[in-house]
Amino acid sequence: MSAPEIRPATAADLPAITSIYEQAVLYGTATFELIPPDLAEMTRRFSVLIEGGFPYLVAALDGRVVGYAYAGAYRPRPAYRFTVENSVYLAPSIHRRGIGLQLLQRLIAESVARGYRQMIAVIGDSANAGSIGVHTRCGFKMIGTHPDVGFKFGRWLDTVMMQLPLGAGGATLPAD
Repeated sequence: MSAPEIRPATAADLPAITSIYEQAVLYGTATFELIPPDLAEMTRRFSVLIEGGFPYLVAALDGRVVGYAYAGAYRPRPAYRFTVENSVYLAPSIHRRGIGLQLLQRLIAESVARGYRQMIAVIGDSANAGSIGVHTRCGFKMIGTHPDVGFKFGRWLDTVMMQLPLGAGGATLPAD
């Protein structure tokens, strides 16, 4: 397998991103959405993130988008403005090949460059060993588990919270 190209996402990537996310919604527990958003909604979400200055990346193999990652606001209140939440999704055929790790590593670097100080991972399903492992490899620490907070596929699901200090983290005051 050739090395993936990790690059900023563009509007032209949105059909592939929408398709990847549709598979995650319909068949996975990484997201607690139950109905896949259409291209128009995914375009709206993309625009909000890009206009907000957040990093949004894709991984492409031989010109085909096979994964994406972005950071967005952790919470809407201004005190959280230096904290982001990450999301990473891969096409089902590309799992366990290191592409998620590469996307997350680049997303972390892009977030540091933008001055963010903390990154939060809210991982759907405590059985999601792949995502927990990738975040652990990137230095995230386990913060806790919210048991039985989501209901999907006829069963209760946990969310796992992990956190990574970015740059100086909380050791210094941020430049406002």
